[in-house]
Amino acid sequence: MPAPAGQPPPGRSPGTARTPSRSSRSAADRLLAVLGAFDHAHPALSLTEIAQRADLSLATAHRLVGTLAAWGALERDERGSYHIGLRLWELAALAPRGPALREAALPYLEDLYESTHENVHLAVRDGLDVVYLERISGRAAVGVRSRVGARWPLHATGVGLVLLAHSPAAVQEQVCARPLAAFTPYTLSDPGSLRRALAEVRRTGCAVSDRQITDDALSVAAPVRGPRGAVVASVSLVVHAAGAQPPALIPAVRLAGRGISRALGWRPGAAPG
Repeated sequence: MPAPAGQPPPGRSPGTARTPSRSSRSAADRLLAVLGAFDHAHPALSLTEIAQRADLSLATAHRLVGTLAAWGALERDERGSYHIGLRLWELAALAPRGPALREAALPYLEDLYESTHENVHLAVRDGLDVVYLERISGRAAVGVRSRVGARWPLHATGVGLVLLAHSPAAVQEQVCARPLAAFTPYTLSDPGSLRRALAEVRRTGCAVSDRQITDDALSVAAPVRGPRGAVVASVSLVVHAAGAQPPALIPAVRLAGRGISRALGWRPGAAPG
């Protein structure tokens, strides 16, 4: 079922619908279930909460949490709650689509922010979601629900539309075949409308997402290409919808996207691959 209007999408909850039954899960499955119990809505959990969210017995959760804490994947605070540990952050920093991409993009994101003082985003596709790697925002900028590490459905954001438009056809069909969550009356929740929007993104080289997540924000997004020309990320500018003039914003967003692409090794004329 689509998410209720105005509500953020669910994260990767560790419920039993997405994991094998207790009796059939391997040790690795159980360890991953413990880590998967944490999300943006639950950054700190007690041992009992971990066991419940990971669908584990308390004894098993205690043993696995101890193993993960000893390795540094989990940390325990003075109140006895557990958090994701720095060891995982160190490993995540090695991901080429994470901090490495962010580091290459940051000068261009800062330039885009300095020229507009609006919300600037950098995002990548993960399955059927968009995940935000960076956000720069000013005090006067329109309020947004995105944050670093957050994920939203591809169809409902400017960066998501760019990434979906340049995804394999099978991914596009998979998205269009699912119920499309509507967050406002303007969300692209009809498959036919979404397909037309994706074709327009490919034709123009940018996406305009008008009031899809909140009814006061408009997003303009452009692709970021890797060394071989494939779209690996998207950059966007999010402004107040009232009075917004997308044609005036598109050149700056495109320029940022092309700058990041060049920093990643892309050169104009490179064949996508």
